[in-house]
Amino acid sequence: MNKTTYADLARDLAEAITAGTYPVGSLLPTEFELCETHGLSRYAVRKALDELQELGLISRRKNVGTRVEATRPAAGFTQSIATVDELAQFGARHVRVVRGSERLVADLALARELDCPGGTRWLHISSLRMEDATPTARPICWTDVYVDAAFGDIDALVRESPETLISSLIEARYGRAITRIRQEVDAILMPPGLAGELQAEAGSPALRITRRYYDAAGELLEISRSTHPASRFTFSMEMSRSRE
Repeated sequence: MNKTTYADLARDLAEAITAGTYPVGSLLPTEFELCETHGLSRYAVRKALDELQELGLISRRKNVGTRVEATRPAAGFTQSIATVDELAQFGARHVRVVRGSERLVADLALARELDCPGGTRWLHISSLRMEDATPTARPICWTDVYVDAAFGDIDALVRESPETLISSLIEARYGRAITRIRQEVDAILMPPGLAGELQAEAGSPALRITRRYYDAAGELLEISRSTHPASRFTFSMEMSRSRE
């Protein structure tokens, strides 16, 4: 029998909260009770509760206990140049059409491309983002997403929820809070293999955006790489002088 981990406990508690087993306002079992029922150390239980607190699902107060605050993860993460809310709005506005998925092990070439260790196991999901759901909608971008292979059922959830970010699905399904996203933007030429899907000319200007999603422990959970025809995407940011 597989040994329970803090990630398993975080997922199980998140699912129980979403299902209403623990309604908003109710208290979760004590740390001691969770240790006893799941065979975990107090450190592991606290780590699982930390994940749920990062998601905004619970609050913890001394002499009160662990209180359920919400049934869905909060979307309040802030990047240095954007917010996850803005990413979520992009997902809600532009329909995702899955083109394919596969499980793979990163060879040396892919490991160099993704900046990940060779031999890492991933679930690879390829999709188009469309302007809207109409038959005449233009594609906005092509996205290749690499998700930790441990998140085995994300593929089905991605197809069922085309308007939801994959990172949000990971948070809701597995109770793993995304606390940091590293984003890189490159100016490239449109790859011939994507030109047809994106209704663009091969070799025309394009933007490639790579995002790496990390949890509170610094573990890489997801990598996304989106290719946009340059004429259909504007990347903007605002800077202000620091006050010291």
